[in-house]
Parts: sequence; structure tokens; C-alpha cells
Amino acid sequence: MKIVSRLRGWLNSVTQKGDNVPPKYVHLAPTDEADGSGIYSDALNYAISEPNISNIALTGPYGSGKSSIIKTFLKTYKKPVLQISLAAFLPEASVSSYGEDQENSLLAKSAISKQEIERSILQQMLYGADSNSLPLSRFKRIQSPKWWARFVSIFIIFGLIACWHLVQSSSEIVSGKFFQPFSFDNWLNFASLTLALLFLWGTLHHIYVKSFGFSLKSVSLKDIEIKPESAEEESILNRHLDEIIYFFQSTNYDLVVIEDLDRFNNPDIFVTLREINSLVNANAGVKRPIRFLYALRDNMFKNTDRTKFFEFIVPVIPIINSSNSIDKVIEQGKRLSLDKRLNQQFLREVSRYLNDMRLIQNIFNEYAIYVANLETDGDSILDANKLLAILIYKNVLPSDFEELHRGRGKLAEILNKHDSYISTVESRNRVLVSKLEKQISDAEKQVPADQEELRKIYAMSLASKIPEGHNIFEFEGNRHDPLHSILNHRVFDEQLEKQEIVCRSPQNQIVRIKLIGLQDEVNPEKSYQDRKDEIEQRTEKFKEKTSKTIRELRVENSKLRLKKFNEIIRTNAKDSEPLFSAFNDNEDLVRFLIFEGFLDDSFYQYTSLFHSGRLSPNDNKFLIQIRSFKNPGPDFQIDNPKEVIAAMRTDDFRQNFILNKTLVDCLFADQGEYQKQIGKLIDFISSSFSECRNFFQVYYGTGKRITELLTALNKNWPDFVSTAISSPDSLMHAAQMLAHLPESQLETLKEKSSVFSELLSTSLLDVLESGVDFEYERLSLVQFEVKELSNIEPHTAITKLIAADGKYVISIDNIEFIFQVVLGLNGTNELRTKNYSTVLKSEDKALTTKIEQEFSYYLKNVLLESITNSEEEVSTILTVINHDDIEDEYLVQFVEKQSKKLPTLEQVPVRLHTPLFRLHKFESTWQNCLDYLNSENFDAGTLTDFLKSDDSLIKLSNVKVGSQVSARPLRAYLINNNDFEDEIYRAYIRMLPRSFKNFPSEIDKEKLRILIEEKKIILSTDSFTFLNDLEDLQVEFIAKNIDAYLKQESEYEIDDDFREAILCSEIGDEQKLRIVSGMDLSLISNLPSRASHVGRVLHRTNADVSDLSEDVAHALIVHSKPVSTQIALFNKCHGILSVAQIWSIIQQLPKPYSKIEKGWGQPIIPNTPENQELVHWLEARSIISSSKLTFFDEIRIYNFRK
Repeated sequence: MKIVSRLRGWLNSVTQKGDNVPPKYVHLAPTDEADGSGIYSDALNYAISEPNISNIALTGPYGSGKSSIIKTFLKTYKKPVLQISLAAFLPEASVSSYGEDQENSLLAKSAISKQEIERSILQQMLYGADSNSLPLSRFKRIQSPKWWARFVSIFIIFGLIACWHLVQSSSEIVSGKFFQPFSFDNWLNFASLTLALLFLWGTLHHIYVKSFGFSLKSVSLKDIEIKPESAEEESILNRHLDEIIYFFQSTNYDLVVIEDLDRFNNPDIFVTLREINSLVNANAGVKRPIRFLYALRDNMFKNTDRTKFFEFIVPVIPIINSSNSIDKVIEQGKRLSLDKRLNQQFLREVSRYLNDMRLIQNIFNEYAIYVANLETDGDSILDANKLLAILIYKNVLPSDFEELHRGRGKLAEILNKHDSYISTVESRNRVLVSKLEKQISDAEKQVPADQEELRKIYAMSLASKIPEGHNIFEFEGNRHDPLHSILNHRVFDEQLEKQEIVCRSPQNQIVRIKLIGLQDEVNPEKSYQDRKDEIEQRTEKFKEKTSKTIRELRVENSKLRLKKFNEIIRTNAKDSEPLFSAFNDNEDLVRFLIFEGFLDDSFYQYTSLFHSGRLSPNDNKFLIQIRSFKNPGPDFQIDNPKEVIAAMRTDDFRQNFILNKTLVDCLFADQGEYQKQIGKLIDFISSSFSECRNFFQVYYGTGKRITELLTALNKNWPDFVSTAISSPDSLMHAAQMLAHLPESQLETLKEKSSVFSELLSTSLLDVLESGVDFEYERLSLVQFEVKELSNIEPHTAITKLIAADGKYVISIDNIEFIFQVVLGLNGTNELRTKNYSTVLKSEDKALTTKIEQEFSYYLKNVLLESITNSEEEVSTILTVINHDDIEDEYLVQFVEKQSKKLPTLEQVPVRLHTPLFRLHKFESTWQNCLDYLNSENFDAGTLTDFLKSDDSLIKLSNVKVGSQVSARPLRAYLINNNDFEDEIYRAYIRMLPRSFKNFPSEIDKEKLRILIEEKKIILSTDSFTFLNDLEDLQVEFIAKNIDAYLKQESEYEIDDDFREAILCSEIGDEQKLRIVSGMDLSLISNLPSRASHVGRVLHRTNADVSDLSEDVAHALIVHSKPVSTQIALFNKCHGILSVAQIWSIIQQLPKPYSKIEKGWGQPIIPNTPENQELVHWLEARSIISSSKLTFFDEIRIYNFRK
């Protein structure tokens, strides 16, 4: 059988290796593949081959792989090896689980005596060898008989028979007859003698050999035992040193591997072992070196002691620690194909608490066993993360896990606090709500309106304590004056809390005012800071924030019992501190598992098996999953819904667990019995509708109580319709509502929410084709308007019904659809350019009535939205703008889009006059301008802008304004309009039929100039006086009306300066000569500019100058320009000039005339008539000697030399 079993195991292993299928379980024993690179083996081989090395240490922390490294090394080490492992010989009381109460574990181990440790070592050493190889050992062991034992037993029997035969023949032996005859016939006697002698020799030899292992430990006489005192105290290894030396003499071991000796924290045992090693190697009977290889922790020896003790130390780098344990955990998860079931973040975080490879492997071994037992039907209903967490807890804290099954232990104590924690949070929230409500109430009772008013109250109380004249205060070393300045000081609030305040007088006298009791005097019940806080709390922002907090706290209280255990305990983290601290070193691990929700009150589902009864296995699976806060799904099969409902907790009906089609059918089948559960179901759906999507999809397809469910939801949850239609499955919900809701509820759907109607408006076709059958007439119960009629064209009957009832949105496309499909009319192009005109022309009552009823919408969404609708008839435009119920802005927008202009203001509402003028939507006529000017809605700026437009300017700048009396306001508006640009003003001023008597008072200078230039103002003393401050315009005004001025010249008070300015204007020379005649020329000598102007006038008019005085003539000649004018005037006036005056004038003339002087000079002047006349009279009056023409036809003048 053993051979068959081994053969089967070998075949299974070969099959697994061939298929590369990872094993379901892994052993926890050391592996012989831990030193793939051979680094450790090389080091150990070196140590063993070195003759000076007898004690070798393999050091590393627990779980670092020391045993696996030794096993890997021994696989290639061909010599006999003695392995001693102390872990197998620990007393039961001293063995502790991994990580459980490490302090107690160490105390238990340290309590083990050195003799117990040495006894274990000696036992493993001696009992590790074959008993036959140590025949002289004093330690007796059971020896199994060898193959020759049966022959020995036969030999003993024959020996005893032979001895008995000799005893019977003793007399014959003595007499000698026994040996006679001395022949073969006497073989029996000789054989008996020989056999008896051999038997006796063998017996004595065996007794002699056994005597070498005999020792006297004690002598016992009844109740008295005598033994040496030193036997209890001396070292067992030293006491049996001869046994140890005999052991190595009798065996072939040259390497002793000692493991787990460091667990006892007793370095003295190493000293003993080193001594034994030295004695064994020094013994002459041991012909080979004996080496001890120790596997121990790095911290077993202090400081440098270990380098003195061991001749060679091999350090081991740990295979696993808290930083890389995640890789091993993931590796184990992959081995069991748990990658998808386990939360990777959970593995990453929990692995930080696991740093022992064997522990991790054992956890996953147990996981495989637990899953195989708990998920017998192959359904993965259990939470893999929770199961793994429980197994981690079981392996790390096995004793507490054992207690947990009895409802005791540290974890059980935490789990039992669930209800008390909820009560604590509820009480805390209620207290906080009361506190917040009181804050709002107290704030409302606070008399001061704000903090500034509160400061003034306390400042006035402070001021009453200040002596007269001490109004300078010191805050933080700075002085503040006067009293009111402290109200805005940033430390005023702090000063009130101090015991005194320093005040100074202008003479620097200091007074310290005690502030103790000041706040009590103002308000003995509350301090300043309390009242300040209450004022802050009275603000609307604070009230809103506080009210929101109160609502959140109340909602939290109502949902506390729906929360998971970890959410509850988190809110009581401080209260649970003592409970977690009881776990000592494992506190952080347990805290993590509980706080993250992996270890909670559903543990029993993972630690016990289910036995069917009233509940079917499916029912039990459902209950197991909801206890793990997992939703089994809406279509999960439940066989006994009433039993399941009875087994569920009250709070389960407020969670997604209740979203099961079978359970919902059961609830609504008996609404009277399950009224409370239905209420909680509706509460959950209303608060977590997004989580119910899958449920509705399943229930609408296979549920039996759809009508009851939808009716209850719509009746008890006001926002059901809006929430359902706003969800991703809106079409499904809408179709089901149309099919199942009672007619009375369908009629009132829009009152509760408009989203249902909006959905039908946009997606009616999708609803009709959703696969849900319902009577189309039910659509008439719902208020909605289809947005795109073309979408439902395949449903002809519904299309015509909707068109006839007007259940469609007025739009461009819908109107075109009705024209083409419903009415069968053509006119699509006209609809796009003049929609309303075309609709009116169709004379379809249903369509025109629909549009008239919703004309505002039609205007805004059709007429205004259409880009091409700009060709409406004038009559249609007038019809539209006479809708008094529509906002003016939309009417104006409509008119603005139209290309046609309104010919007159008739039939146009007065309120639209200005907006339409601004848009230039009236024909540009003076009559329209006049009508608008007389309108109640007239705006001067609007008319100005209208007249400024190019269209108006082109049309009206060539049309005279009416001269009738009724047009007078328009003429006045034009002439008084200072907002026109100058050129536009000039254009319209020209169109005025007659001139005005006076200038407008509100126009600028340039427009006054335009009126003067265009001669639109009659010259009069009044109009002239109006321009007193604008002398240049007065001059221009006179110049433009010079004839009228000259006729009434005496009526205008002007001086010679003004007359000089008139001479500069563009009037005729004769008119200028008349102006000169009115000037006083006696003053002209000192006025060069005036002399120049007068001189030119006299020259051009050839006026008589005989009446001029010498000085006047002199000034006119010298200051006139150009030179030709000077020479001409000189020629005219020389008769009234003396010789001296002539020479003076010549000297002031420009060259070459100024060279006419006595001397040798001969100036040359141009040959002109004026110059010819000049030289003629100069010769006549003996000013020059003579003159003649030169070769170049110039006049050369010869001066007198003296």
C-alpha cells in the first residue's frame, strides 16, 4: 500500500509540473531552493573546509529563511549531518502564537531552565543516531530487533536447554562419565557442553558490556530517596560529556546544525556548546574535525561578543519584510486565482503587518480550506477580502479567535459595543443640534445690531470711568487720541480682557483705570466676547450654515443604524482606544482591519457552516450576502420571500438589499401587512435612486406588481417623476408610467414635474418604440408638446392627432411639416422668407389658432430664430407689432429683421416709434420726421441718429423742408440741433425754406458759422449782439451781410479794429473803401497792419489821396505790401510829401530802392510802369540825377554824388 501511495503522489506531482498548475496548498517546511545563486553555500563550504573554524553562525531575523538556506546547503553536502532543532522540544506552556502577546511569550521562554534546553540537545543528539551504533551509551532506548534476532532467540533456547541438561548431568560430569565415550556417539553431551559454554560466555559478555553504561543516580528505600545535591544544578551536557564524546567516536557526523536555540534568549547555552565543541575536537578518540553550525538572530549577542564566539558568521538577507511582503501576498493570491476577488489596495495595506513567509503561506492555505467549505456550490457569494481578514486575525491572534466563538475575547468586546457606539453618536449629535439651535436663538436676542454698536456700548462704559482731560490711551506702547479712535483699534477686544488701561493727559499725567468688573457692569450674564460671537452668529450666512449643519446632523442620526460597523466605530475612535490597546503589538493591525470594514459583526458567516431548514440554500446565501453589505442583485432567486423578510433586520429595508424582484412582489402583494417595509423601501429608493437602476431594469421586465410599485412611488415620493425622467433610463421609466400609472395620476404629472412632458416632447418616438405596449389614447391625458413632428411621422395616426390637438412645439420645422404632410400644401420657400405672411395666407384654422394662442412663443422661436425670414409683408409687420401682450424688445427685433420699411407712422404703436426710428425702419421723409417729432414717445437723440444715416442724408439733403406752419417744430429742431456733425448740419440747414431772425442759443461756434455762411440768419442789431463774444463770427456775419450793414451802418457800434477785420474779409473793394472812409486814419502811423490793409484798398480802388496828411501817406507807403503797391502809392502821394519825407520813405523801402541815395551808387530797378513813373518824378524833384534803360531792359538810376 505504501508503494502504491508513493507512486500515486509521484504521478500527481509529475502531472502538476507538466501542466504548470500551481498547487492548491503549500507546505510550511523549509525549502531546498532558497540559495539560487549559491552565495550562502559558497560561504558555508568555505567555513567547513577551513581547519581553524569550528563554530559557524548563520544570522538573520525571524522568518529570514535561515532554515531554507541550511536545507539548500545540505542538499549538496554529502557527509553525515546531525540536525538539532529546539523548536520541536519546547515545553507546551512556553509555545506562543505568532505575534500574540510577545512580552508574555518571552517571559515564558526565559523561564525554561538551562537544563531543559541541554536535555533537549542531548536527547536529539543521542536519539538521532542508531541505538546499535551506541551500545555503550547509558541512555537506554528501545531497540528494534534485527533480522538475526530470531536466530539469537533460538540460540538462547538451545543454550538454556543445554545448561539445563548439564545441571541434570552434574553428577556424571563430576564422575567423568559424561565425557565417555569420547566418540561421535556421545555427540549430544559434547554439543550440550559446547553450547552451554558459548551461552554462558555470551551472557557474561553482554552483562560486562552493559556495565559500562551503568551509573548510580540515587538510592531509594521506600519513601526515602538519596541522591547527590549537585545533580540538580550541574550542566547536563557537562555531566554527560563522556556520552557526547562517545557519540562522536562512534558515529561519522562531522557537522552539527543547531536551530532555534536563540528563541530562549539564553547566551549561556552557547558557551557550553562551544566548550563541548572544543573538548570533542581535542579528544584523541575523535579522528575528524567536528563543526557546529548555529542558526540564530543577529541580536542574540551584544555588541562584538558574537565575533569573539563564532569563527565565521554568514549574514542572511531576509526574504520578506513589511516593505516587500505585498509581493508574497500577491503571489499567494495568484496561486489561488484570487486576483480579481481580492482588493489590491487592501492587500497592499494589510501586507505591511505581515512579515513572516510561513504565516502568509498558512493564511492562504487556510483560505483555500475555508472557501472549499463555505462555497460548496461554486458561487462566490462571500467577500474574499473579509474572509482573508478573518484568517489573518485567526493566525495572528489564535487565542482571541478561539474566544470569539464563545462571544468572549478582545474582538468580541469591540463588536459588542456597536449599539452603545450608535447611542453615543446619537446623543452627541442631539447635544450639538441643541447647542446650534441655542446659538441661533441667543443671537436673535442680542440687542446690538452689529459689532461696531457693541464696541460703542463698552466704550461708553469705559469713557465714564476716565477722569476729565485724560483722553490719550496707550495700546501696545502707542498713543491714540481721541477716545473714538479706540473703537476701530485692532486690539480693542483684547484690552477689555485686561485688568487695566493706561490714560494720559496732554501734560503727560498718567492714570491707570481698573477694568475689572467693567464687562459685568454692562452685562452681568455674558462677557464682551460672548456677545460678539452671538452677533457674528446672527448673520444670515451663519444662520444658513448652522441650519444646514443641523439638517445634516438630523439626517445622520436617522441613518446611523444603516451604516456599516466600521463607519460607526470611526465616529467613536477615542472611546475605543482602550479596547484596541489591549491587542498590544497587534493594535495597528486590528485597528486597520476594523476601521477599514474588513473585520466586523458579519464574521460568523465566514467561520461557520450553514444547515438548511425553513430557509432554502438560496435564501441563506441572500442573507449571508446582505450581512456582508453586498447586494445579491435584483434577480437573485429567493424561494421563501416571507421567511427572508422575517429574517431581515428592520434597517435592511432602507438599503439596497431590499431591491429584489421577489421581495418587492411579496411586499406589494400584501401591502397591509408590509406597510412599514414598503415605506422604508420607498424611502431608500427616493434617497438612493441612482443605485436602483439595475433593479428597475429587471423589475420592469419580470416584476408582477409594476402598477402598485409606480403608484406608491408617485404617491409617496413627490420627486419620483422628475428623478426617474432625469436618470439614464428615462425612456424606460416614461413608457412604464404611461402603461401602468392610473389615469388620475397621469393627468397631474405635469403639476408635479415638467420633466415628464419634456421627455415626451423630445423623445416620444423612442418611448413609442421602447417595446412597452400601452393605449395611445392615454397620451391625451398628459400635457406635452412634441418638439419634432417629423420624428413620429411613421406613426401617422398619432401624428395627425397631435397636429389637430396642437400638442407640438411651434417651430420652423414643425410648421413646414404640417404644411407638407398634414395640410398637403406647397410653400416651403415662402415659409422660410415670410413665414407669418404665408401662414395667414393658408387660412388653416387649427394652425392659425395654435399660433395665435402661442404667438409670443411663435414670434420668439420662429420669426426671430429664422435667419431668412426677412421678407414679411408690411401689413403682416403691422399685425405683429400691434400685439400688445408681447414685450417691445421682441417686436423691435422682428421689425429689425425685415427688409421692408414702414411708409408712415400710422398704425404703429406709439411705444414703438422710438425703437423703430432707431432701427431706421421708417421711410426717410420729412413728414415721418415731423410725425415722430410730435409723438408722445419722441426722443431727440433718436431722430438725430435717424437723420445722420446715409440713407436719410441722401434722400433728405435734396428735399426742402416744408414751409407750412405745422412744420415749424421740425425746422426749429433742425436749426437747434447741436448733435449733428458740421457737414450734416450744413446739408439740412440748406434745406430750410427761409432764414431765422436770431441765432440758436444751444449750438456750438462752428454751427453758428454754418448759419452765417448759409445766410440762414437775418442781420440785425439783436442777431449781431448775440455774437458779441465771438468777434470773428461777427466780422464774418457782417461780411456775409455787408450790404445790409452798410445800409444801417450807424446802428452798429463798431470800432476801427472791427473795421480792419472786415477789410480782411472777402467783400468787394468798393465796400472796403466805404469801410475805410469810416476809419480814423490819423492813428495809422502806429498801426502797420491797418496801414497795409488800407493802403491796398486805396491802391486797388485808385482812390483820391489828396486829403491825406504826410504822416498818413508815409505810413501807408512804408507798411503796404507788396513793393508794387508801395511804389504805386508813393507815386500817388509824392505831391503831398516834402523832400525830407521822400528820402525817409526811400530809406525804408526794400532794396534796390533803398540804394537810391547820394553817392556813386547806381541801383537798377525793374522796368515797370510804376517804376518809370517813380524815376520820372524823382528826376523832376531832383532826388536823382538821371536814369536810363540798360541792355537788359532795366532801369539804371544815377544818384547825385553830393
